[in-house]
Amino acid sequence: MDRHRTRRGTCGALLAVTTAGALLLAGCGAGGGTHYNGPAYTRGPAPAPSSGGGYDSAEANPTASAPASDDHLSTFALDVDTASYGYARRTLADGGRPDPSTIRPEEFVNSFRQDYRTPEHNGFTVTVDGARTNDPDWSLVRVGLTTRPADDTDTRPPAALTFVIDVSGSMGEPGRLDLAKKSLDTMTDRLRDDDSVALVTFSEHAETVLPMTRLGGHRAEIHDAVDGLEALSSTNLGEGVETGYATAVEGLRRNATNRVVLISDALANDGETDPNAILERIDGDRREYGITLFGVGVGSDYGDALMERLADKGDGHTVYVADTATADDVFCRQLPQNIDLVARDAKAQVAFDPHTVTDFRLIGYQDRKVADQDFRNDAVDGGEVGPGHTVTALYAVRTKPGTDGHLATATVRWLDPNTRTPHENTGSMETDALHGSVWTASPRFQVTAVAAYFADALAGGEYDVPGSPGLGRLQARAETLARTTEDKDVSDLATAIREAERSNSAS
Repeated sequence: MDRHRTRRGTCGALLAVTTAGALLLAGCGAGGGTHYNGPAYTRGPAPAPSSGGGYDSAEANPTASAPASDDHLSTFALDVDTASYGYARRTLADGGRPDPSTIRPEEFVNSFRQDYRTPEHNGFTVTVDGARTNDPDWSLVRVGLTTRPADDTDTRPPAALTFVIDVSGSMGEPGRLDLAKKSLDTMTDRLRDDDSVALVTFSEHAETVLPMTRLGGHRAEIHDAVDGLEALSSTNLGEGVETGYATAVEGLRRNATNRVVLISDALANDGETDPNAILERIDGDRREYGITLFGVGVGSDYGDALMERLADKGDGHTVYVADTATADDVFCRQLPQNIDLVARDAKAQVAFDPHTVTDFRLIGYQDRKVADQDFRNDAVDGGEVGPGHTVTALYAVRTKPGTDGHLATATVRWLDPNTRTPHENTGSMETDALHGSVWTASPRFQVTAVAAYFADALAGGEYDVPGSPGLGRLQARAETLARTTEDKDVSDLATAIREAERSNSAS
């Protein structure tokens, strides 16, 4: 593949994302150049809407550069998946090496806390910053989008959650069904009395084990249903998803947040295994009732591509759970972010100034790009984002030598989840705001860069991130940042880089 092949026409770039909690319920505890447009919206640099639908798949090259004079726009649907990073960490900890096809840099980048300004109102703030790399004229530019955290989980709408649980034979291995059952028991104890859950299982066939049931007065019944789960035979994931949606519709609660949560190793081997065909079966329910699909991946052998495709096209997200610690983090710390939505069909568009920028490329995100002309076409699908989420898009940008001035303007557009009213917000930066070096930028910017460099290294350089220091020096950078930020997540990143470097030396 020619990684420097030029992208032409109006095929925008791809997607951004963050936070590992792209999930479900309620529970335990818990930049610059922006403005909020309030109840109205303003038109930024993006073109007027046109008809059309879906993500633009005309360009498959994940790292193609776009000369700014030919196509200065990059457009993508927002996303907050993190499963790729979680699965890579699990594989490295087990002494293996992740398949390059499972590496999605945006999910590495968005697995870490950011330093963006939080909005005072509903909607997003937009932060644009950047730093120069040691590759001549190339910089890394970070576009950060942030929503306001929920004020109080007790004020959110009740949740109606349908858990679709894989009980196939492969789920009998340690770290799969046992971990799912423990997590579901924890969830049952922490949900509110006015929340509801349903349980659907699937192996060779799917079965509704528990119809939609209120938590109040029925926790023992739910615990009994969870405790009775056991691994059986083959994996008919398609029937499981279809039955899950039918159960969710049957138990649909008005004025509640209705979700389907798929817990599986996604190793489908029976019935329908094509994600598009599976989604087509539940498309009517998904669109009519607004029920989104969230994927929780488990297992050392994991069908990453299938789960990721299901979640992306099912208006949902994916997260990977490797052990009890990450399960507790997902089902306890992150879950309050994911009951409610603050934005539907959210998209971003970044306009690079051709007077200062010669080339740019979005690092990763190849599955989520949108045609530039569809940025304001609200019939075209975007991403769903909850309170307290951040979405980061990292760009490689080549500037004209000796040129100063405007560099880029980023615009985010979203629909109010209740009224479907569109809103927009923008942020921008100038060339003189670029830090002189990635390694003198803010610590959180440096963490973003380390995560992207690490993903690129695991993918064999597929994403061509400029200024890569190599795994050895990258590990040292990560260890320094772990001490600076006092962040366990950054410490875990340093450990993962060390394990990757060790596997390199052993091979």
